[in-house]
Amino acid sequence: MFFHFILMVVFLMTFLHNNHVSSCDVNCADKPVFTPSRLVVKYGDPTSATCVACQGVCHDKLSGLEKSVGDVTENGTMLYWTVGKLTDWDPSPMCYYNTDSGDQCCTTLPVIVYQPPENVSISFVNHSGPMFENSQYTLQCIVENVAPVGNLVVTFYRGQTELSRQKSSSKPQDKPVTDTFTLNVNISKEDNGAQYWCEAKLELGPEGPQPPPVVTSENITATVHWSDLNPTTVHPATTTTPKTGSEPNSSATIISFHTFIMCLMLLFSTLV
Repeated sequence: MFFHFILMVVFLMTFLHNNHVSSCDVNCADKPVFTPSRLVVKYGDPTSATCVACQGVCHDKLSGLEKSVGDVTENGTMLYWTVGKLTDWDPSPMCYYNTDSGDQCCTTLPVIVYQPPENVSISFVNHSGPMFENSQYTLQCIVENVAPVGNLVVTFYRGQTELSRQKSSSKPQDKPVTDTFTLNVNISKEDNGAQYWCEAKLELGPEGPQPPPVVTSENITATVHWSDLNPTTVHPATTTTPKTGSEPNSSATIISFHTFIMCLMLLFSTLV
């Protein structure tokens, strides 16, 4: 019998807990106020916030703060939430109070838990080695284990020149994910020796760390093969021009002269 009574109490407490959560009015006139109104916390770091349950008159026994992690200290309608090491990706503490009429007012504290990328890498998709001018290639930037991906911005660079800035198109998630970004580039001979790299930045707003967390990839150097399309000056080669029949042949002339002298000497010897 006592065991059944305990089960009934647990069930009733669970029902009341779920009932007040689901029926909470976030638009009531005198709603609880958190300070700060928004938290940005690095995963594993400590954090804290204060809630004033109501600005007017509300019974302190009808107010409270629900949380999935951390501790709560109460001082009247002032509630203090502290966490020594935040390891919950979606803590979302809720401060509330019940009115005398049975209504309930509440405010949920937005908490962004972030983790900078563990690694950022860049490469050309399905290509290695030299590239050719007037061809298109695809740069790929991989950002590993980053959260939240909805606040991630990736920028591609050629040297110090920004080529493209992209936000993640993945479904928003609280936990770390790995995301891939691509960019098509047209290669010319001027790109030979150019260095390409990418940068991953978490833009977390004014409540986040300043400057924002940034992780960059290593550089990859483009090697481009090209051909010069402009006409080149061709230097003529040294050639021997063949002799024609109309030009005198010096060797033949010398042989004919020698033959004439020999004949003349034979004729002279005969006459003598």
